[in-house]
Amino acid sequence: MDGFIAIGAALAIAVSTIGPALGQGKAVVAALEAMARQPAESGNLRTTMILGLAFMESLTIYGLLIAFMLLGNMG
Repeated sequence: MDGFIAIGAALAIAVSTIGPALGQGKAVVAALEAMARQPAESGNLRTTMILGLAFMESLTIYGLLIAFMLLGNMG
């Protein structure tokens, strides 16, 4: 049974990391393109981008939390 819990924890990390990683890549590319087109707005764009990246990263942290909870049930 412990093997299934370990696989579940690994899947929780993997699935919760793939989506935000792809989203963060797209967000950074879009923000850099916008900064290149409008350098005067780079401060506002950077702030908004960092806030969005933080929200995306929180999804990954939730996956890590679930993995730790699953691993805590082993044994």
